[in-house]
Amino acid sequence: PVFAGMNGSAIENFSCVIYNVFLMNCTWQAGRDAPADTQYFLYWQNSRDEEEMECELYIKDENCRNMGCIFQNVSIGTEKAYFLVNGSSKDSLIQFYDEYIDLYKI
Repeated sequence: PVFAGMNGSAIENFSCVIYNVFLMNCTWQAGRDAPADTQYFLYWQNSRDEEEMECELYIKDENCRNMGCIFQNVSIGTEKAYFLVNGSSKDSLIQFYDEYIDLYKI
């Protein structure tokens, strides 16, 4: 199923900011009903022609949970970039979150 996982476990308030042209900072909050051990992982694809890449530099909260990512050397194209955040927990399945974003608009 497309939306397998516990309701309320997907991330919330996903946003990205680009600054100094080549740096992008994406952040999110843990799902309100996500188990305490949930860890999130961000993947993005800048265009259909490029490979999907996992975040290389996560921003962590006080519980060492991934709550954001810093991307360096970002190239801004005219296609929408695809972002996917999935999660894992030993207690339950975690819903994923995905979004297409026009980087040149942010």
